[in-house]
Amino acid sequence: MARQIDHLSRSDDTYLVSEDSSALDIDSKKEDYGDGEIDAPAIFLCGKCRLPFGDSLSWAGSDDEQNQILLKRVNENIVVGKEPFVYGTNEEQRCLAVNLTCRGCSVKLGHMYMSTPKSLDYKRSIFCLMVENIESYVLGSSDQQVAAVDSEERPVTLEYMDNVERQMTKIKSLAVTIGQRLLEIEVDLQGKLRTT
Repeated sequence: MARQIDHLSRSDDTYLVSEDSSALDIDSKKEDYGDGEIDAPAIFLCGKCRLPFGDSLSWAGSDDEQNQILLKRVNENIVVGKEPFVYGTNEEQRCLAVNLTCRGCSVKLGHMYMSTPKSLDYKRSIFCLMVENIESYVLGSSDQQVAAVDSEERPVTLEYMDNVERQMTKIKSLAVTIGQRLLEIEVDLQGKLRTT
Protein backbone atom coordinates (compact mmCIF):
# COMPACT_ATOMS: atom_id res chain seq x y z
CA MET A 1 0.00 0.00 0.00
CA ALA A 2 1.32 3.47 0.79
CA ARG A 3 4.34 4.52 2.78
CA GLN A 4 4.29 7.60 5.00
CA ILE A 5 7.41 9.75 4.69
CA ASP A 6 7.99 13.24 5.97
CA HIS A 7 10.89 14.92 4.18
CA LEU A 8 9.75 18.48 4.75
CA SER A 9 12.16 20.71 6.65
CA ARG A 10 12.37 24.45 7.13
CA SER A 11 15.61 26.29 6.43
CA ASP A 12 15.63 30.08 6.99
CA ASP A 13 12.63 31.39 5.04
CA THR A 14 12.41 28.43 2.65
CA TYR A 15 10.63 25.09 2.88
CA LEU A 16 12.79 22.37 1.37
CA VAL A 17 12.07 18.80 0.41
CA SER A 18 15.12 16.75 1.31
CA GLU A 19 17.17 15.31 -1.53
CA ASP A 20 16.42 11.65 -0.73
CA SER A 21 12.69 12.09 -1.44
CA SER A 22 11.31 10.53 -4.59
CA ALA A 23 10.79 13.71 -6.58
CA LEU A 24 11.19 14.36 -10.28
CA ASP A 25 14.50 16.07 -10.95
CA ILE A 26 15.31 18.53 -13.65
CA ASP A 27 17.44 16.85 -16.31
CA SER A 28 20.03 19.59 -16.35
CA LYS A 29 20.40 22.99 -14.78
CA LYS A 30 19.92 25.81 -17.26
CA GLU A 31 22.18 28.74 -16.58
CA ASP A 32 22.66 30.68 -19.83
CA TYR A 33 19.61 32.93 -20.23
CA GLY A 34 20.95 35.41 -22.77
CA ASP A 35 20.68 33.57 -26.09
CA GLY A 36 16.91 33.04 -26.05
CA GLU A 37 17.12 29.25 -26.59
CA ILE A 38 17.11 28.34 -22.89
CA ASP A 39 14.26 29.27 -20.58
CA ALA A 40 14.90 32.14 -18.19
CA PRO A 41 13.96 31.68 -14.51
CA ALA A 42 10.34 32.30 -13.57
CA ILE A 43 8.88 33.62 -10.32
CA PHE A 44 5.63 32.00 -9.13
CA LEU A 45 3.00 34.20 -7.47
CA CYS A 46 -0.36 33.72 -5.79
CA GLY A 47 -3.04 34.25 -8.43
CA LYS A 48 -5.18 36.33 -6.07
CA CYS A 49 -2.85 38.63 -4.08
CA ARG A 50 0.33 38.28 -6.24
CA LEU A 51 2.51 37.31 -3.25
CA PRO A 52 5.64 35.50 -4.56
CA PHE A 53 6.22 32.04 -3.11
CA GLY A 54 8.75 30.25 -5.30
CA ASP A 55 10.73 30.12 -8.52
CA SER A 56 11.57 27.76 -11.34
CA LEU A 57 15.03 27.03 -9.92
CA SER A 58 13.30 24.61 -7.55
CA TRP A 59 11.31 22.98 -10.38
CA ALA A 60 10.48 19.30 -9.83
CA GLY A 61 8.23 18.73 -12.83
CA SER A 62 4.61 19.10 -13.87
CA ASP A 63 1.46 17.00 -14.09
CA ASP A 64 -0.60 17.92 -17.16
CA GLU A 65 -3.46 15.57 -16.19
CA GLN A 66 -3.91 17.28 -12.82
CA ASN A 67 -2.93 20.72 -14.22
CA GLN A 68 -0.20 21.10 -11.58
CA ILE A 69 3.36 22.27 -11.34
CA LEU A 70 5.67 20.59 -8.84
CA LEU A 71 8.27 22.47 -6.80
CA LYS A 72 10.88 21.08 -4.40
CA ARG A 73 11.19 24.36 -2.50
CA VAL A 74 8.99 27.35 -1.61
CA ASN A 75 9.35 30.31 0.75
CA GLU A 76 7.40 31.20 3.91
CA ASN A 77 4.52 32.68 1.87
CA ILE A 78 3.14 29.13 1.47
CA VAL A 79 1.41 27.79 4.58
CA VAL A 80 1.59 24.01 4.87
CA GLY A 81 -1.62 22.66 6.44
CA LYS A 82 -1.47 20.59 9.61
CA GLU A 83 -4.64 18.48 9.05
CA PRO A 84 -4.09 15.59 6.57
CA PHE A 85 -7.04 14.47 4.44
CA VAL A 86 -7.69 11.66 1.97
CA TYR A 87 -7.19 12.87 -1.61
CA GLY A 88 -8.29 11.05 -4.76
CA THR A 89 -11.43 9.33 -6.02
CA ASN A 90 -9.97 6.12 -7.38
CA GLU A 91 -9.25 3.68 -4.55
CA GLU A 92 -5.85 2.71 -6.04
CA GLN A 93 -4.85 6.37 -6.31
CA ARG A 94 -5.94 7.58 -2.85
CA CYS A 95 -3.34 9.55 -0.93
CA LEU A 96 -2.94 11.38 2.33
CA ALA A 97 -2.38 15.09 1.65
CA VAL A 98 -2.28 18.51 3.33
CA ASN A 99 -3.42 21.82 1.84
CA LEU A 100 -1.01 24.52 0.72
CA THR A 101 -2.41 28.03 1.18
CA CYS A 102 -1.18 31.56 0.56
CA ARG A 103 -0.02 33.39 3.67
CA GLY A 104 -1.27 36.70 2.27
CA CYS A 105 -4.87 35.90 1.28
CA SER A 106 -5.43 32.29 2.50
CA VAL A 107 -6.45 31.05 -0.96
CA LYS A 108 -5.74 27.36 -1.59
CA LEU A 109 -2.78 27.06 -3.97
CA GLY A 110 -2.42 23.29 -4.01
CA HIS A 111 -1.50 20.40 -1.76
CA MET A 112 1.34 18.17 -0.66
CA TYR A 113 1.08 14.39 -0.66
CA MET A 114 2.27 12.93 2.65
CA SER A 115 1.51 9.29 1.80
CA THR A 116 1.13 7.90 -1.70
CA PRO A 117 0.69 4.64 -3.61
CA LYS A 118 3.74 3.50 -5.54
CA SER A 119 2.51 5.06 -8.80
CA LEU A 120 2.53 8.54 -7.20
CA ASP A 121 5.74 8.23 -5.17
CA TYR A 122 7.36 10.91 -7.34
CA LYS A 123 4.85 13.46 -5.94
CA ARG A 124 5.34 12.63 -2.27
CA SER A 125 6.60 15.55 -0.15
CA ILE A 126 6.62 17.85 -3.20
CA PHE A 127 4.71 21.14 -3.41
CA CYS A 128 1.94 20.38 -5.95
CA LEU A 129 0.50 23.72 -7.05
CA MET A 130 -2.69 24.15 -9.09
CA VAL A 131 -1.91 26.13 -12.25
CA GLU A 132 -5.31 27.89 -12.22
CA ASN A 133 -4.53 29.43 -8.79
CA ILE A 134 -1.05 30.76 -9.50
CA GLU A 135 0.65 33.21 -11.83
CA SER A 136 4.21 33.36 -13.08
CA TYR A 137 6.59 36.03 -14.25
CA VAL A 138 9.56 35.15 -16.46
CA LEU A 139 12.64 37.24 -15.74
CA GLY A 140 13.76 39.20 -18.78
CA SER A 141 10.56 38.40 -20.67
CA SER A 142 9.88 40.20 -23.91
CA ASP A 143 6.91 42.11 -22.49
CA GLN A 144 9.27 44.21 -20.39
CA GLN A 145 9.90 47.69 -21.75
CA VAL A 146 13.09 49.68 -21.85
CA ALA A 147 12.68 53.12 -20.33
CA ALA A 148 12.23 55.51 -23.25
CA VAL A 149 14.20 58.75 -23.00
CA ASP A 150 12.87 61.12 -25.61
CA SER A 151 14.47 64.43 -26.47
CA GLU A 152 12.37 66.34 -23.94
CA GLU A 153 13.17 63.94 -21.08
CA ARG A 154 16.92 63.67 -21.51
CA PRO A 155 19.09 63.21 -18.42
CA VAL A 156 20.34 66.30 -16.59
CA THR A 157 24.02 66.97 -17.27
CA LEU A 158 26.38 69.73 -16.09
CA GLU A 159 26.26 71.31 -19.53
CA TYR A 160 22.45 71.29 -19.43
CA MET A 161 22.49 72.84 -15.91
CA ASP A 162 24.88 75.62 -17.07
CA ASN A 163 22.56 76.39 -19.98
CA VAL A 164 19.51 76.55 -17.67
CA GLU A 165 21.37 78.83 -15.22
CA ARG A 166 22.38 81.23 -18.06
CA GLN A 167 18.78 81.38 -19.27
CA MET A 168 17.50 81.98 -15.71
CA THR A 169 20.02 84.83 -15.26
CA LYS A 170 18.79 86.44 -18.50
CA ILE A 171 15.16 86.07 -17.40
CA LYS A 172 15.93 87.61 -13.96
CA SER A 173 17.77 90.51 -15.62
CA LEU A 174 14.87 91.09 -18.00
CA ALA A 175 12.35 90.95 -15.12
CA VAL A 176 14.36 93.53 -13.14
CA THR A 177 14.60 95.83 -16.19
CA ILE A 178 10.84 95.54 -16.84
CA GLY A 179 10.13 96.18 -13.16
CA GLN A 180 12.32 99.32 -13.15
CA ARG A 181 10.71 100.58 -16.37
CA LEU A 182 7.18 100.04 -14.93
CA LEU A 183 8.20 101.91 -11.75
CA GLU A 184 9.48 104.86 -13.86
CA ILE A 185 6.22 104.92 -15.86
CA GLU A 186 4.17 104.80 -12.65
CA VAL A 187 6.14 107.69 -11.09
CA ASP A 188 5.79 109.67 -14.32
CA LEU A 189 2.00 109.07 -14.44
CA GLN A 190 1.57 110.06 -10.76
CA GLY A 191 3.48 113.29 -11.45
CA LYS A 192 1.25 114.11 -14.41
CA LEU A 193 -1.92 113.42 -12.41
CA ARG A 194 -0.84 115.81 -9.63
CA THR A 195 -0.26 118.65 -12.03
CA THR A 196 -3.67 118.37 -13.60
